[in-house]
Amino acid sequence: MAPLDPRAPEPGYLAFWREYHLCTLTTSRADGTPHVVPVGVTYDPAAGLARVITRRSSAKAAHVRAAGPGGAPVAVCQVERGRWATLEGLATVSEDPERVADAVRRYAERYGRTPAPNPERIVIEIALTRAMGHA
Repeated sequence: MAPLDPRAPEPGYLAFWREYHLCTLTTSRADGTPHVVPVGVTYDPAAGLARVITRRSSAKAAHVRAAGPGGAPVAVCQVERGRWATLEGLATVSEDPERVADAVRRYAERYGRTPAPNPERIVIEIALTRAMGHA
């Protein structure tokens, strides 16, 4: 399938991202090898962002920080049988309490549960550059 505009997804693609699916986040380690981990992801096409909440000390957050202020190239993906969707972009880490709270709210909306409070929580924000999939 040809790349989609991540800010103007087709209705079926967006609906797939609103269903309950665990996803993967792929970051790069210092040696360039991929680090792939399961995560919850929320997709906000209006803002051109995908968000992943995590702990400040997580490897994924460290990989993103190591890329510097310009952001780390990353991908998030979800799959169910023959349906799949990938979002790519430049990730940065935010510890801003309002941004973290917004990400937690979006996570709760998609996944049907609010995570327990965690003073170590941060948000990885992915400024989207590409969307692909077959939904």
